[in-house]
Amino acid sequence: MFKGHCFPKAIILQAVYFKLRFSLSYRDIEELLRIRGVVVDHATIQRWVIKFTPMIDMNFRKRKKNPGMRWKLDETYIKVKGKWCYLYRAVDKQGKTIDFLLTHRRNKRAAQLFLIKAIKQNGTPEIINIDKSGANKQGIRTYNKRNSTRIQWRQCKYLNNIVEQDHRFIKWRTKNMLGFKSFESAQITLSGIETVRMIKKDQLINPRITPFNSFCSLAV
Repeated sequence: MFKGHCFPKAIILQAVYFKLRFSLSYRDIEELLRIRGVVVDHATIQRWVIKFTPMIDMNFRKRKKNPGMRWKLDETYIKVKGKWCYLYRAVDKQGKTIDFLLTHRRNKRAAQLFLIKAIKQNGTPEIINIDKSGANKQGIRTYNKRNSTRIQWRQCKYLNNIVEQDHRFIKWRTKNMLGFKSFESAQITLSGIETVRMIKKDQLINPRITPFNSFCSLAV
């Protein structure tokens, strides 16, 4: 996948990691690489992020540790093309990330789509803690009805403090981006940010010495 590029794999992965791990603009990364003697345009770095992040996310999911069976589900806001979208996220009681999904709306269907994605990857939870959102409750009910499952839910705001606090890293990482230009680029970039975050949370099976080494091991 790296064949045909003018730069070595190590340089490309370092640039992508910089973008996903730190609160840097593409021009910041261009300047950092120039200090190292690597002259590459910021637009090229952006194309690298869009091209290689899905592969890294897919390979991470193959090596992701199994989370707990008690989930805490919540949403946070992400600006895309000047409009607010919703990032559904869930963590277990240890704060390990379960899954995430960017949606245009906050409603029953969005909650159901998140559950389909999260359960397919992580298995069926015993109980999901949610806030007072009726949409999330209806989403769980609909999922249970259509899949003959018995997922319980509990609406207790203080029990969701773990996931609400976990949102802070995503908000910190995106606050200097001035919003995403397209929904697709937002999905891809956020998946990379979440992947790097999960590596930092020790959610990768057979991790390497450093988080960056673990990140590079996913680019195969």
